[in-house]
Amino acid sequence: METALYLIPVPLGETPVEQVLPEYNAEIIRNISVFIVENVRSARRFLKKTDKNINIDDIEFYELNEHTNKNSIGNYLDPILKEGKPMGIISEAGCPAVADPGADIVALAQKKNIRIIPLVGPSSILMSVMASGFSGQTA
Repeated sequence: METALYLIPVPLGETPVEQVLPEYNAEIIRNISVFIVENVRSARRFLKKTDKNINIDDIEFYELNEHTNKNSIGNYLDPILKEGKPMGIISEAGCPAVADPGADIVALAQKKNIRIIPLVGPSSILMSVMASGFSGQTA
């Protein structure tokens, strides 16, 4: 598996994971042992829904939310930089780094020349544009 920062989407609401995320995402998740998350408890639930055989006790979590001191996130990417481990970012719902604190980590990863790989999944912003009736072809 490639050493990178994987942006892992989470279903919106109580939608079953397998209805909105491809199996490819689950394969990636199974191979990551370090995650940056908004909320550890909901991230654990999402991981167990993705694969009930995931051993949560073997996973390291870094919490990043509106209460996290921005000065403390500087070492969050050390598992990639120092150990070559792939890492994942998990939001509460939808896509990480879109209207969410994950954007700070993505910006930091870009500055450190870390490869960033966004995975396919639900985005509340895109879904609202899709359902709005507005044309994306005109200004």
